[in-house]
Amino acid sequence: MNHWQIKDMAETHRQRLIEEMEQIRLEDLALESRVYRPRFFARTMFNFANWMISTGKQLRKRYEIPAVNNKTESFAH
Repeated sequence: MNHWQIKDMAETHRQRLIEEMEQIRLEDLALESRVYRPRFFARTMFNFANWMISTGKQLRKRYEIPAVNNKTESFAH
């Protein structure tokens, strides 16, 4: 191999590396800009958790707050 062939191989290798780096950069950009769309299981768990929270708040309102407001002493615990 002469000097020009080695130089040409090095240049093609450099160009290939630049193209690969650009491809990786574009893939990373595409992953960052992807919109999060939860699937069925994630949506179901989110709704279930919100239902549990709202039910817990309703139960606290129904049972704990009246017990605190009730000042009568009871020994029947």
